[in-house]
Amino acid sequence: MSHPYARRLLKEYKAFLKASLPGISMLPESDMCNYRFEITTENPLYAGQTHLLHINIGDQYPVDSPLVYFTKTDHYVIPMHPHIYSNGHICLNLLGRDWTPACGVEAIVLSIQSVLSHNDEALRPVDNERYVAHAPIDPKKSTFVFHDDNV
Repeated sequence: MSHPYARRLLKEYKAFLKASLPGISMLPESDMCNYRFEITTENPLYAGQTHLLHINIGDQYPVDSPLVYFTKTDHYVIPMHPHIYSNGHICLNLLGRDWTPACGVEAIVLSIQSVLSHNDEALRPVDNERYVAHAPIDPKKSTFVFHDDNV
C-alpha cells in the first residue's frame, strides 16, 4: 500500500477486525481504505432496521476527513434523521469543520451510531428536497448548513 499513513490505516483496520462494538459490524468486503459497516441501534425509531455506512479513506487522510455516507439496498435503509439526507449524505460537524487528525474510523462510526441512538425525530433535514436535487455526488464537496446542533 502506498498511502502516506499506511501504518496508521493498518492499525485502525486491525483494531476493527478484533473489535466487539455492540450494533456495529464491519463487513467482509471492507479493506483499509474502503470500510463498510452495518449499524443498528436500540432506538425504537430504528427498530428492525440495519443501516449500511460507507467510509472511504482518501489520500489526505488523516489530515482530511474521509468520505462518509449511507446507502440504501434491498436489505439496508438510510436512517430518518434531521441531519441525514435521503441520498445518504450526513451533516455532522465531525466530518467537516470539527475534524482533526486525532479522529479516526472508530470515532466516526461511534459518533454516527450515537447520533442515531439519541435521535427522537424520524425526520429528514428541513432542506432535504432542495439539497438532494442539487447535491454533488461527493458529500465532502457540500457546504452544509447546520440547522439544529441539538439533534
